[in-house]
Amino acid sequence: MSLFSEGASWRALRLMGLAFALLTTACAAPSWSAKLTRYQQWPTTSGDTYYIKSSPDKSGSLQYQSFADSVRASIGVTGLVQAPDLKSARFVVQMDYGNPQEQSWVPQFADSFYGPSAWGIGRGYYAPNDGWGGGFFYSPNVVNVPVTMYKNYLNVIITDNQNSGAEVYRATAVSYSHSDNLDQQMPFLSQAIFDGFPGNNGQVIDIRYPLPRD
Repeated sequence: MSLFSEGASWRALRLMGLAFALLTTACAAPSWSAKLTRYQQWPTTSGDTYYIKSSPDKSGSLQYQSFADSVRASIGVTGLVQAPDLKSARFVVQMDYGNPQEQSWVPQFADSFYGPSAWGIGRGYYAPNDGWGGGFFYSPNVVNVPVTMYKNYLNVIITDNQNSGAEVYRATAVSYSHSDNLDQQMPFLSQAIFDGFPGNNGQVIDIRYPLPRD
């Protein structure tokens, strides 16, 4: 085989690999993910009531009311029913949330399609090590780049009025996003808080929900 033929075959193999990588990326189902940490000493109960108690600084916040609605929509799996007021509720639900900025360094393939010393395709934050460019194919250069992330979190604490206000459930769900979109994250965070409720005490699990395709 001539040197030209060998080079042409190698280029063909690389292009086939690129096409396969793009195809598998396009076919991958989009999803939302978070890490859930929870502690529980949930009593044996059925048909009891709850009330979401807001902190004084958030009682008039429209955003808080919207996020409380997300929690109400997800708390149904517990079997609890919303009470008309705080005094008549057995369980008191309190919530805290936020999305502070964090900066991190992540590995990323070199931007150029044909780099100065390697061949490959540039990748973003969510694909730092997906296999393309490794193994059979010649690996492109990898550089660390700074990215700004938003740490979206929701904390929920439930106390029991029939047990001197003892804490019976505490959960924190955390997800990360590139944009400041806590409103979009909250329905998923609320769902994650009660996923598999009440779960095991001291449990840390990864949560993943499929997203609809555009």
